[in-house]
Amino acid sequence: MPQQWPAADIARMILDGFDNYREHFRQITDGARARFEQAQWQEAQVASAARINLYEEKVSEVVARLHQAFDGEAMLDVTYWPLVKSAYISLIDLRFDDELSETWYNSAFCGLFRHDLISDGCMFIHTTRPSLRRARAAQTRIYKPEGELSSMLEQIFVDYSFSEPYADLPGDLRRLEAQLRENLPDWVCKDPELAVELFSSVLYRNKGAYLVGRIYTHDEQWPLVIPFLHREGRGIQIDALITDEADVSIIFSFTRSYFMVDVPVPAEFIGFLKRILPGKHIAELYTSIGFYKHGKSEFYRSLINHLANTDDQFIMAPGVRGMVMSVFTLPGFNTVFKIIKDRFAPSKNVDRATVIEKYRLVKSVDRVGRMADTQEFADFRFPLSKFEPACLAELLEVAAKTVEVEGDTVLIRHCWTERRMTPLNMYLENANDAQVREALEDYGLAIKQLAAANIFPGDMLLKNFGVTRHGRVVFYDYDEICFLTEANFRHIPAPRTPEDEMSSEPWYSIGPHDVFPEEFPPFLFADAGQRRLFDELHGELYNADYWKGLQAAIRAGKVIDVFPYRRKGLDNE
Repeated sequence: MPQQWPAADIARMILDGFDNYREHFRQITDGARARFEQAQWQEAQVASAARINLYEEKVSEVVARLHQAFDGEAMLDVTYWPLVKSAYISLIDLRFDDELSETWYNSAFCGLFRHDLISDGCMFIHTTRPSLRRARAAQTRIYKPEGELSSMLEQIFVDYSFSEPYADLPGDLRRLEAQLRENLPDWVCKDPELAVELFSSVLYRNKGAYLVGRIYTHDEQWPLVIPFLHREGRGIQIDALITDEADVSIIFSFTRSYFMVDVPVPAEFIGFLKRILPGKHIAELYTSIGFYKHGKSEFYRSLINHLANTDDQFIMAPGVRGMVMSVFTLPGFNTVFKIIKDRFAPSKNVDRATVIEKYRLVKSVDRVGRMADTQEFADFRFPLSKFEPACLAELLEVAAKTVEVEGDTVLIRHCWTERRMTPLNMYLENANDAQVREALEDYGLAIKQLAAANIFPGDMLLKNFGVTRHGRVVFYDYDEICFLTEANFRHIPAPRTPEDEMSSEPWYSIGPHDVFPEEFPPFLFADAGQRRLFDELHGELYNADYWKGLQAAIRAGKVIDVFPYRRKGLDNE
């Protein structure tokens, strides 16, 4: 070892880079309140994408600074990096965001070294943070009605006010009190120990703001979310009072954009969310508030823990085999793993680089509750024994450039992970008439909401959509997506002659971005009954003028409302 190998200096530079990232992250996040109050919806979308891109930008900066500041040959001797890790631990022990700083260190390490040099001695495969955190300043506010629900609600909205006035606070309070009494058992509102606990910071996303907390008594609790809307020119509207755990879970769904919220102690806020949403994995909760890289760390830790403690084996995911992606899964782990095939079906006019670009695009756009979030991984290594033989054989056959066997280890060079869902085509095969109607209604809404958010799915086949555990239809196959404004929607020209009408080939030219919605019905539905039902529910999707109207609205700067909750007694303007 060199006499003065700079472990402490390297650790300090990595942490300085983290502080720089966190400061810029906070600046973007802190602007969310003003963007909401001033109805700056396009600026909110720009800020959301900028905050997502910020992480990689700042990691690249710190890696470049490390190369400039230290002798490259010495710094890249991985045998010394346990010393850097040890020095780094001593620097982060008293931080309030210490778990995030571990993930940052891992990102810097991976920016310097090949992934085959990853080890727990050099980086944080497993966290060193205590599971029980030191007591810190309260991050919540507690309200007790003491028999006066209306007075308690009024005080809440005095404390959580905005620079814009409420449009109709008395009316909102009457409506919310009625919803509260309707949502909870009769005895709860009379319980002298009834209390409401709210996180001290408001959460912002897209065009909405949200109070998040819980209602509790000595024996029971319910999650609580209160959304606000800003109706330009009319002030702030308190939109709903939500206490159903499934509904609150949807608000924090993996299909949504990330919240912007001030969280001085991230682990404590995640713990608070976990108490009110016990069915959510902490990886998803971290991701939901913008710490998607740490969500990725928590996901990976849960995956390796699952593999180490179960007999689960990877199998091919149920459903129609994809023409671009090969998809496998662990039956006991609610995730699919997607890898790009070496060769695509002839009908697919994309290459590997384009597919990667499309999947990365999904991370930075508004998913409006209709596209599954993804995490991208490189150089996954799994025990060979964890693959069912038929699964491994298929992966090696279709993706030999991505999947390799190295002794008793399987190397996956590149993949994406997504939440596992039931493919819509398989769901419909086993659904009753009411379920079919409900699913096709939601399938059409998914297409419309994606389109209104400037996303055209491209390949809208049923197999490319999934049904979540809450019954929502979500798009998850991204190799053909594009911005809606990039597509050229056309009516099929009338045939010029009887020969045109009888021809099996088009009698008109077709450009690379041309889309003919009139062709959708037979393309989307082999089942004639489903085709007729969808025409009844969403027949306008077959008209090019409908799509052109959406394009015009988007080009005019309109940002749509997509509500992640049911709205009672309110218009959906």
